[in-house]
Amino acid sequence: MHELTLAESMMEIVESAAAQARVTKVTRVRLSIGALAHVESDALLYCCEIVSRGGVAAGACFEVERPPGRAQCKVCEQEFVLNHLALGCPHCAAHNLLVLDGEQMKVVEIGVA
Repeated sequence: MHELTLAESMMEIVESAAAQARVTKVTRVRLSIGALAHVESDALLYCCEIVSRGGVAAGACFEVERPPGRAQCKVCEQEFVLNHLALGCPHCAAHNLLVLDGEQMKVVEIGVA
């Protein structure tokens, strides 16, 4: 389950940001996980709750937004929304794609008390 490793990395980011801001209680963490990031949101949220126990974000509300992927076809050069890498270009059906967005995982907001 790579979501546990991702949750641990995310918690390091949250704890580092809280320490820099001299914050002792994080109440909310909002994550942006692209549709093409190969991350199961529910599993990640569960892991976040586990790894936050006993830390500055214990009991925090974890939220996930899932922006869609975007790609450009290398054959017809059209850009389009892509929610799964197995799908081809909706314009010419080619599978030679350049992913432009949707693979990211970011901590986008940290709420504090």
